[in-house]
Amino acid sequence: MPTRFDHVYVEAAGFHLPGPAIGNDEMDAYIAPLNRLSSRIKARILAENGILQRHYAIDTEGNTTMSHARLAANAIEDCLGRTDIRLDEAGLLAVGSSGGDALMPGFASMIHGELGAPPMETLSSQGICAAGVMAIKHAAQAVELGGHQHAIAAAAEMPSRMFKRSRFAPRGYDADFDAHFLRWMLSDGAGALLLTRQPSASKGLRLKLKWVHQQSFAGDYPVCMQLGLSADRSQSFLDYPSSSAAEADGALAIRQDIRLLPHLFDVSIHEYVKLVREGWINSADIDHFLCHYSSARFIPVVEELLDKAGLSIPRERWYSNLATRGNTGAASIYIMLAEFLDTHTLRPGQKIFCFIPESGRISAAYMLLEVEAADAPGAPPSRTVHSPSRSTLDTELPPPPHTADDAPAHLSHLLTHLAGIWHDYRSEVWRTPVVHKLVDGRFTIDDYRNWTAQWVPQVREGSTWMREAVASLNAPFAALGALIETHAGEEQRDFTILYEDYLAAGGTEALDALRRNPGGEALNAYLHALAAGPNPLGLLGAIYIIEGTGQRIVPALLPLLRRQLALPPTAFRFLEYHGTNDQHHLQRWLDAVTLAIAVEPDAVRHILGTARRTAQLYLMQFHHILDTDA
Repeated sequence: MPTRFDHVYVEAAGFHLPGPAIGNDEMDAYIAPLNRLSSRIKARILAENGILQRHYAIDTEGNTTMSHARLAANAIEDCLGRTDIRLDEAGLLAVGSSGGDALMPGFASMIHGELGAPPMETLSSQGICAAGVMAIKHAAQAVELGGHQHAIAAAAEMPSRMFKRSRFAPRGYDADFDAHFLRWMLSDGAGALLLTRQPSASKGLRLKLKWVHQQSFAGDYPVCMQLGLSADRSQSFLDYPSSSAAEADGALAIRQDIRLLPHLFDVSIHEYVKLVREGWINSADIDHFLCHYSSARFIPVVEELLDKAGLSIPRERWYSNLATRGNTGAASIYIMLAEFLDTHTLRPGQKIFCFIPESGRISAAYMLLEVEAADAPGAPPSRTVHSPSRSTLDTELPPPPHTADDAPAHLSHLLTHLAGIWHDYRSEVWRTPVVHKLVDGRFTIDDYRNWTAQWVPQVREGSTWMREAVASLNAPFAALGALIETHAGEEQRDFTILYEDYLAAGGTEALDALRRNPGGEALNAYLHALAAGPNPLGLLGAIYIIEGTGQRIVPALLPLLRRQLALPPTAFRFLEYHGTNDQHHLQRWLDAVTLAIAVEPDAVRHILGTARRTAQLYLMQFHHILDTDA
């Protein structure tokens, strides 16, 4: 759960951007395209990311104009220059970054030395975008617990040295899109916050840090963004016979697996929904939304996911400086917050919500700040970190419907709670033995063949139980029945595609000889039993889980399968089809839910219950794929 703070205030925010602003047309002087292919990649990426200018701490000859430590020190000095507090009054320096000028010692120590500061406590938080938030959290905890009256949190990134032409041209990265991608995305910058227990309340206001939350999903997903591993992520740069060998093989190139990026936002928004459900935040109360998206392309992605959960934040409340400052990784939220405070007039009671997704191995961070009047009552004396009271949770979301009379007419309640069910299910799936084996790079053709052999008869039954459910609907649900019948008709031959994949992977069993595993048997029996009952509207919850698996989990597994298995493209037709088309199926599901609730509002309760139990059974099916009892 988030860490709550009662005594921590943001006294000042500062930043530093090196050199002049560099427009898109000027980038070639610093990190020129290497050939026609990289020129096309550049044009494509810049057209999508919305960045118009950025800053580099290198010149046009590729020479470094300042050290990474100096870049961070400049931001800290800018921050302190906005206050009456001296550097020697701050007892802690916490720094977040993907790395400094040296592999050792810690980056915070190097910045401490660059500042020439008196002895102080330091912390280096190494990561990517969320590392800066963890530095803030550490500094805030120190202030909250009374360890320090003032603490500095800072973040800095300086990737330009990795992108200059002299590092790329000799090493044959021409066709490596994953390595080229980030050259046109990332830039240099640093930011800093001064946290205190004793705010000066300039302009009659003070800015309180309410809570910080960070959650890593590295146990669920493979590496998405990395530096120091071979292109296939199997070997560390330290495992090569020499540094030059690692460099030649591209292990020192920053790479981004863009195929995993949609999952970053899916996970991040679901974690946000969880915060809403637990009473930590309410979308309607957010006055300013500072969203660290790496590319303008992801704005509609975030909006759509929030809309589906009924938790939209109006666009006029969004703030970003991505277009003018670029994507500076861990420093982005610092620079964004500093510029926001410089350019906006705030009022007491306003809430500023910060959202920071990190692609490294999929994680997300969140912060909530609130503007207070200078003469507002002080914080309560308690220093304990605790969750909201039960009464707070009860008022944030409508109570679960028990009768048709008190069920909400809108879908916000349903989608919010379904998101929580999905969030837990997805995480559990990624920790099953079959997916772990795939993520670890140990998956075999035998594993895939066995998986498809168990899956074929399960998919074969899909249209059967759906049609059985349609037959169980009475007259008021005729429109719903017609929609489900259309869906069943489209899916009734899907199992033949999967069976052909099984044969392409070397399978030899006849179609009718294939059997579901125990988890599949349990799921199939459950769905048929529900379908035989009167008006089985709860099955819409089962469809949500099943179709969601095809849209949100399958697309991430398919690249891993292709990479590890020497099989023809014809062996993956079913997975590819569902990864592409299930998003349309989910839209149809939303239409079906609307029809169902219009006739029977109490269907919400049944949909949620069936979704929860279907997730449990589908998870059992995943666990049995490798014949384990886990």
